[in-house]
Amino acid sequence: MTTIKNLSQFENEIVTLKGWVYNIRNSKSIHFIEVRDGSGLCQCIVSADDVSDEVFEAASGLKQESSLEITGKVLKDDRSIGGYELHATDLKVVQIAENYPITPKEHGVEFLMENRHLWLRSRRQWAAMRVRNEIIFAIHTFFQGRGFVQMDSPIFTGNAAEGSTTLFETDYFEEKAYLAQTGQLYGEAMAMAHGLIYTFGPTFRAEKSKTRRHLTEFWMIEPEMAFYDLEMNMDLAEDMIKAIVKTVLEKNKAELEILERDTAALETLAEKRFERMTYTEAVDKLKSDETAELLDEMAASREKELVDIKKEREEIKKEHGSAKKWRKVQIDQRIKEIGARVDQIEEDLRNIPSWKESARNFEWGNDFGGSDETVLMMQFDVPLIVTHWPAEIKAFYMKRDQTDKLALGMDILAPEGYGEIVGGSQREDDLAILEERIAEEGLEKEVFEWYLDLRRYGSVPHSGYGLGLERTVAWICGLSHVRETIPFPRMLGRLRP
Repeated sequence: MTTIKNLSQFENEIVTLKGWVYNIRNSKSIHFIEVRDGSGLCQCIVSADDVSDEVFEAASGLKQESSLEITGKVLKDDRSIGGYELHATDLKVVQIAENYPITPKEHGVEFLMENRHLWLRSRRQWAAMRVRNEIIFAIHTFFQGRGFVQMDSPIFTGNAAEGSTTLFETDYFEEKAYLAQTGQLYGEAMAMAHGLIYTFGPTFRAEKSKTRRHLTEFWMIEPEMAFYDLEMNMDLAEDMIKAIVKTVLEKNKAELEILERDTAALETLAEKRFERMTYTEAVDKLKSDETAELLDEMAASREKELVDIKKEREEIKKEHGSAKKWRKVQIDQRIKEIGARVDQIEEDLRNIPSWKESARNFEWGNDFGGSDETVLMMQFDVPLIVTHWPAEIKAFYMKRDQTDKLALGMDILAPEGYGEIVGGSQREDDLAILEERIAEEGLEKEVFEWYLDLRRYGSVPHSGYGLGLERTVAWICGLSHVRETIPFPRMLGRLRP
């Protein structure tokens, strides 16, 4: 079947497209129908001179999201979406849609979330899902090309890996069970069998958080590698992220344009090594005068931009009344863009004072919060790998350095304010030490006996990490909230649709 994505292969030929009406403009003698078929958009021209009266009449009755089959000649036109358009010779209506609730006008986020099953059809959401798909494929390609075996960890677990306070508890045939926060512990077992493995599946965190970075159900990619130390772990994660970005830049140019993603920052990744520093160095940088000055400069810049952009909005509003129809469409779009930017600037101006205070008063030993990560990453144009964390704030299974105070962990923070996208570590491989840590954490040793067996029978140095898929999609697409990175997001207070 011919799809819009491959129309370039059928220039000057007659084809039939099957899809839905994305937009339509009617006149007495011609209809301009934007058709989507899941692979892309195409402008289809239905002229009264080229089709029967019945077909022209049928086209005039179409509404947004009506389904149809349309036949016509494919002609190249650089001005059209995708560079090609279809001049119709026939049209068959499959179904006339009811009045579609999502219109070109601006809707509130709550309304769009309630209609997520329909919102997915919009261009930006379509583009984000296509990029998500390419990222998933790139991840599989990367690991498979390096000899990793994909394996699956259970979703029902009898023990916690990241702490018991953020677990979803459930009844499992009269036995207490939890939805998995991570597949890592099971990944370690599988790595002892295959050497190099990765899992790719849903994970669950019962955090009562409403930030832009949190979902209660999200997808994690978790490689585990036998005979890997922390340095090898970091190198692998950096190579993986670079491979993902390279693939998206090559395969998703059209989607990134729809998302209006400035790709300059992504393109620098191929040329630069990721920044690396210890937690202590990162804390020093966060608390530095340099960081405080940067925030002051940012505030001044945002204030000026706010004045300029509001002035532009007032000027084009005055033009709107006397503008021609095509220009009014442009003005409406620009006003919409300005509104979104004003919201972002005003939010930044509200946040900058608290960011500055939080950075200045940050105490060594605390974990980085979202604002701390944001401020820190304002100073880097590539991801930053932070290593050697205070052991007290990291999980019991992380190996420690010779001082026994620092965990051999690593977090990768994405630039442009997107925060942590990777968390990992070298794992503790000594049986006695691991038993001691489990006791210190107050965990039930019996539920971890199978995990301790990995240290009893052929223990080796090993490492691994987890990549959060949705945060990665948000960063690469330039999306402000993770709710747009997954088809049906699950958040605090959001269980439907």
